[in-house]
Amino acid sequence: MAELTFRTGTMDAGKSTLALQTNHNHAARGRIGRLFTSHDRAGIATVSSRLGLTADAQEVHPELDFWRTTVDALTQGARIDYLICDEAQFYTPEQIDQLAKIVDELQIDVFCFGILTDFRTRLFPGSARLVELADRTEVLQVEALCWCGKRATHNARTEDGVMVTEGEVVVVGDIDGDDGIAPALDDGPEDDVEIAYEVLCRQHHRRRLTAARARAVSLSHEPLPFA
Repeated sequence: MAELTFRTGTMDAGKSTLALQTNHNHAARGRIGRLFTSHDRAGIATVSSRLGLTADAQEVHPELDFWRTTVDALTQGARIDYLICDEAQFYTPEQIDQLAKIVDELQIDVFCFGILTDFRTRLFPGSARLVELADRTEVLQVEALCWCGKRATHNARTEDGVMVTEGEVVVVGDIDGDDGIAPALDDGPEDDVEIAYEVLCRQHHRRRLTAARARAVSLSHEPLPFA
């Protein structure tokens, strides 16, 4: 029986790497699939991994109807055994419903990869719908780490070095460098504002204590939270 699978983790947890590996494994067994993505850090219509792997994909816009696209392809004689859907957090809830219908009605496996929550610690609508509908939801075992060494569970956004918890949800960025941060790929709320992302543990996300801020106040050990 076909399944709708959702594999999730924070930024830097290897979701796109696993998406590309899943595609490779199925293709190596003679199965034919299609790749989809949205707002990938490498640009439009590309699935990219921080390890340097890339693959062409179809860009998912809000207007894309997965059901109609798949049925049209099958009607024209195409073979589709599975779909790989990267950056699924950016899909609309209606598109997730369409993916579930493809699994149930067409018996095509759908593998979705994405982040659960945004920088405000709120569920992405697409991810929320996947949790509601997926046959399986799996948290990736490759753990991203906070600057303190604990497991990172939250995605943080900074503007000009200051962590923020409000703003436009879709401002695509990457994680890189010694601090685990890098500028966003798209312009932020202001063209002259430098936007970056960083993964943090819950404690440091709650305190808005990024790696740069921790260095600035020279924290070798955190004070006890009695103040």
